[in-house]
Amino acid sequence: MTSIIRLKSPGGIEQLEHVTVELPRPGPDEIRIRQTAIGINFLDIYYRTGMYPPTADGVLGAEAVGVVMATGENVSSVQVGDRIGYAGAPVGAYASDRNLPAWRAVKLPDGLTDATVASALLKGITAYMLLTRVYPVSTGTVVLVHSAAGGLGQLLTRWARHLGARVIGTVGSDLKAAMAREAGAQHVIVGRDADFAGEVAALTDGRGVDVAYDGVGGTTLAKTFGCVRPFGIVASFGQAAGPIPPIDVNDLGPRRSIMLGRPSVMAYMNHMEDYHRGAAAVLAALSKGVLQVSGTAYSLADAARAQGDLEAGRTSGSLYLVP
Repeated sequence: MTSIIRLKSPGGIEQLEHVTVELPRPGPDEIRIRQTAIGINFLDIYYRTGMYPPTADGVLGAEAVGVVMATGENVSSVQVGDRIGYAGAPVGAYASDRNLPAWRAVKLPDGLTDATVASALLKGITAYMLLTRVYPVSTGTVVLVHSAAGGLGQLLTRWARHLGARVIGTVGSDLKAAMAREAGAQHVIVGRDADFAGEVAALTDGRGVDVAYDGVGGTTLAKTFGCVRPFGIVASFGQAAGPIPPIDVNDLGPRRSIMLGRPSVMAYMNHMEDYHRGAAAVLAALSKGVLQVSGTAYSLADAARAQGDLEAGRTSGSLYLVP
């Protein structure tokens, strides 16, 4: 029998239940994985609360690490016993075992632990997409990273610094400010109610940043528009603080002349070449020490508590589940 965390209906963490089910054999082009570490992301909360359409079986989770236990017909890319990681659709990672399209499997180097990959793969591919596809960051680029002490925020900060960028981060507390600085942020703006647009203007002599990465959403996004230079980009890729109010296109220009992007890493990873290119870049960056992660473990049965801690902002870095 397979242990899963299933969503009874959209809502709070009390809607998550721990049950056991019978898992069928993998079909053609599928593999069966015994999972050892399962990444937790805000994406999972969006599914739980109904912000995103529910999955067919109610199982959440978009990344994990495990060992291949069986393969279906036509599978030649991996073998039984291979240690692999994956991210992307179909969601359903909150499980001790699961079936998965074989093309999602990424073989892992021996030097990286299961916890490291489960804490970094999806967030790392998101960072890679934001730093290369959305805006090509390079030496001298000035970036703003909201929630710079979070799991994705730290990866974005470290990778942007490696590429030669100047990083301004925002955080909610002095403790998180220390974490953002440890990740490489040269300037950290502290406080949930801080005038970060005014502070960014002071730090950039009124110019603004080249690109702002906003996974906070809520009312923060409109304030972020004031942080970006003319013809710069605001990348809005999440809404941890809640739904984003309607946006008036006049807030973007012509006076400001800025661009707004709404990139989806799930859409990015649906393209096989982009997915494998991003995954390879993340694993290489982890292996070389360019990226570092700190993960907090919860048992699979405690998935509701883990989501509650993430949603309430009681955590820093990445979270993962252990079946």
